[in-house]
Amino acid sequence: MKMLFLYLLILFFSSVLHAQIRDLNYYLEQAKNNSPLIHQKTNDNEIISLDLKQVKSVLSKPEVSLEGNILFAPIVSHNNSSNRFEWVSNEAKNYTGYDLASTDGGQYQAGILIQQPLLNNSVFRKYSNKAGISQEINNNNITLTIHELEQLVGYQYILCLIAKTQAQNNLSLLNQIDDQSIVLKKLVEHALYKQRDLMLLQIERSNLETEYKTAQAGYKNNLYDLNLICGINDTTLVDIQKNNFELIPETPVTSKFLLSYNLDSLNLLAEQSIYEQKYRPQLFWFTNAGLNAVYLPKFNRLGFSTGLSLSWTIFDGHQRELQQQKTTIELNTLDFEKQYFIKQTDIQKQKIVNQILSLEQREALTKDQIKQYDVLISTYQAELSLGEISVMDLKNLFKDMALKKQELLMLEMERQTLINSYNYWNF
Repeated sequence: MKMLFLYLLILFFSSVLHAQIRDLNYYLEQAKNNSPLIHQKTNDNEIISLDLKQVKSVLSKPEVSLEGNILFAPIVSHNNSSNRFEWVSNEAKNYTGYDLASTDGGQYQAGILIQQPLLNNSVFRKYSNKAGISQEINNNNITLTIHELEQLVGYQYILCLIAKTQAQNNLSLLNQIDDQSIVLKKLVEHALYKQRDLMLLQIERSNLETEYKTAQAGYKNNLYDLNLICGINDTTLVDIQKNNFELIPETPVTSKFLLSYNLDSLNLLAEQSIYEQKYRPQLFWFTNAGLNAVYLPKFNRLGFSTGLSLSWTIFDGHQRELQQQKTTIELNTLDFEKQYFIKQTDIQKQKIVNQILSLEQREALTKDQIKQYDVLISTYQAELSLGEISVMDLKNLFKDMALKKQELLMLEMERQTLINSYNYWNF
């Protein structure tokens, strides 16, 4: 019965191994494709391009509009000792109503107006420069988002590997215990060991079996979390490949993190440059044509006019200087944050490197201990077949072996996590 159960466990684990195989690159690609932030920044770049087209249209294209205005100023005439309502005054001298000198009896306007801004090429270049910087900021944010996803997905992938390796280690020990149980059962039948000795070994097997199931459940849960991070709507139990994270060496290329500070500074300067365009002369050419008349309109009041319009802000209470001071303060803030980030990054990387070196030393010692355990188990197995060893000692040895393999696994995965973290900061 126990052999049947073990066979089912092996069959289950084998089904996982022969299931769909996925690696870290697959999950990273899915995370990039399904990231709403990357999608948003990509669309923001398109919006910036459209905004620039709108600005170009405003600064260089004529604006055509239709205008109309009708004003009636009726009066009550008292000429010739009679009271008469008149929509338009017929040279009344004595009347009740608005003063004819201010209303002219009414106003009738209808026409087309064209306004053309002039000499705005330099202004458009300022807006074009600002748009280019904004798009660079978005592209850099996309790069940083992908980099953050690489760290996050990599960390979750490591958790999956831990659970998977735990299950494999437990299964390997279960196989060893089952092999010894077969030998011990025969020895009990020959009265070299007692039934309680066999029960002790079976208890240890039951403990390992529980740990094996726990590791399997942990693998499933971590895999679901990995799918959640990557936006994968899939509950299939897949097998993930082992991934060995490697330290990325430092390069003289400017850090992508620092590039964001540089771009933010350029963006502030571009905004300041655009703000100062309000202090340059604004020149427009305009023309209009149509009807413009007082009293009752006639066709002989059709005409047109044309001219230039100039506006130039000379003084506005030193707002220009105040804005320049604000920009300078913001630039100083960005530079201070940049220098602080550089120091913190260097400290983080030095700390991680020291931790990795310490872990590698502990890993080497633990691997040597596991080799010694392997030799000791082989010796115990030989002595068990001769009935020369305590089953309790063998049981404890298997337990210690399981703990030591778990310790090695955690050291290896912690080193992988630190490498993943180092590569995040070294970007």
